[in-house]
Amino acid sequence: MTPLQHALECAAQGMAVFPCGADKAPRTPNGFKAASTDPKRIRAMAAQFGFVAVGVATGETSGVSVLDIDRKNGGLDWWKVNRSRLPETRTHETKSGGLHLWFRHRPGLRCSASRIAPGVDVRADAGYCIWWPASGLRVLSDAPTANWPDWLTPKPKPAPTPHYEFFTPPSAARIEAQLAGLVRTIAAASEGQRNASLFWAACRTGELIARGELSKPHAEALLAEAARRAGLDHIEAERSVASAFNQGAHDE
Repeated sequence: MTPLQHALECAAQGMAVFPCGADKAPRTPNGFKAASTDPKRIRAMAAQFGFVAVGVATGETSGVSVLDIDRKNGGLDWWKVNRSRLPETRTHETKSGGLHLWFRHRPGLRCSASRIAPGVDVRADAGYCIWWPASGLRVLSDAPTANWPDWLTPKPKPAPTPHYEFFTPPSAARIEAQLAGLVRTIAAASEGQRNASLFWAACRTGELIARGELSKPHAEALLAEAARRAGLDHIEAERSVASAFNQGAHDE
């Protein structure tokens, strides 16, 4: 049988199919959403895109879901331990040496990866699976498709780890160093820029007051001393500091 013949046979059983490439990727622009059970639509897709492999849309669309057991990630070890618990159902060999166990879809079942066990995936709603017999691989069991086992339920996704941000108050030494830098800025200002420098430094100091990192009397004394060293008028300096505190600290 050709891949197209396999596709038409699957469709006759109620499975929606679409063309895939040798790399298992859909050949249709909208992927598995193009899957159909209509023979005319399937032949049209074959003419336009070509069936190298046959993709089956899993889940509610086709009424089937697949237990995908991967050889590489320890899935076969899980299968050996649990195979006696699994009902006899249609089983295909996969290209990678794993297994596809086909079951009747259980409403609400969705695709998942390694949430049953490492190397054990689920292909269900919003997914698809390759029908490997169309690519020449073996049917290991042609038993009727069994119901999805009640106990075979993917584990829920782990809850995200809460992220907490902790505020670490700055050390006294760091605050004093910051204040010393502000004083130096005022003292080093050129004539004509000293009052503007005082205002800027007072705004930054007001922010420290607003955060509770500095007392207002301490700040006022420090800025008054900085203004004195810069040669600023005492009354003018007080006004500039008061105005800056109102803007930067908003503590009044």
